[in-house]
Amino acid sequence: MGREHRAQEPQSWDPREPQTPAKQPDDWSAQPQAPASSPHESGALRPKKRHRVFLWIFLAIQILFLIGVIMGAASGSGTPDDCQGLTGDNLKLCKDADDVGTTIGVGLMIGLWAAVDAILGFTYLVYRLATRRA
Repeated sequence: MGREHRAQEPQSWDPREPQTPAKQPDDWSAQPQAPASSPHESGALRPKKRHRVFLWIFLAIQILFLIGVIMGAASGSGTPDDCQGLTGDNLKLCKDADDVGTTIGVGLMIGLWAAVDAILGFTYLVYRLATRRA
């Protein structure tokens, strides 16, 4: 039988390793080369360390919203300046109106916080899908 009918060596089907043709019997007599000791000698470069910029921006936005909600809720404590000099039912009505306004303001801020988080999450998802390796 000729050379073309000989069985070839099995190949690795791992997608991370490049497919190389099997060695021919004439190449078996050549001395194997030792692998390079460092990746820089062989020409292979290490992958760059990923900077987690999005994570830090996301955390900064969360802290800003948290500070805003705490400050908004704290602004509703105590007697408002507009209620000075009122007594009885008028004072109670003025304080209750101030508390309702504080609640609405904090609720709107939490709603805005949730909307910004949803937009950031969707943006990050689109970015990850666009930059993934094929």
